[in-house]
Amino acid sequence: MANEREPEIVLYDLACTKNICFSPVVWIIRLMLNYKQVPYKTTFLEFPDIEPTLKGLGLLSHDCTSKHKYTVPTIHHVRTNTYIMDSLRIAQFIEATYPDPPVPLTSELGSEIVAKARCALSPAFRTSLMPREINILSPRSQEYFRRTREASLGHPLEDLLVPEKEEQAWEAVADAMRALGELMLTNKAEGPFVLGASPGYTDFFITGSLQTAREIDEAVFQRCIKYPGFKEVYEACLPYMEKRD
Repeated sequence: MANEREPEIVLYDLACTKNICFSPVVWIIRLMLNYKQVPYKTTFLEFPDIEPTLKGLGLLSHDCTSKHKYTVPTIHHVRTNTYIMDSLRIAQFIEATYPDPPVPLTSELGSEIVAKARCALSPAFRTSLMPREINILSPRSQEYFRRTREASLGHPLEDLLVPEKEEQAWEAVADAMRALGELMLTNKAEGPFVLGASPGYTDFFITGSLQTAREIDEAVFQRCIKYPGFKEVYEACLPYMEKRD
């Protein structure tokens, strides 16, 4: 088994009280590593520890246009002593370093799905998941999360949880979710993944988002998988989700 070998990568992940991965962007990288059977170990970081830890490792911050200077996922490739921050750059490095089995990082269909998923899922996820995420964070991370997110929102997190507004948020994205699911099934005759028989970056993007929902609130996950396409991709990726810590 890959996880019995000496780790070749250290994966810096976002900590939660469940001691497992729940970040959608980290799940993309974790799914790639699991699929390729690359041995790795995880270092979980609390929200307020991300910047000082990664800065201390010598990483340069994201450019000035980025909201957050330092983020996870970040990896340390042990053999080459290479540190990389940003999920897309990490995915490109993993694909170049561990090309077998291949994970297509781009495709016309995949790019369309990712772009539409961000538009369709983001408003409803923000309404339902942001105020509930705090429930799986440690006290230190709760304080950081509440302070930074409420500064951005301009109101308490709990204001998002008005039942009527939450239902309206999901009703507003229903048609887009349905159309998105249909796009995911474009190549269903060839296999359960977006491009057919084997997974790509897009499958891991969708699955990571769904797993985040599932860890924060099962009801939100169930809202998503009722649409054809979402459940098929998620279940096809389950074999690559066994290592979560």
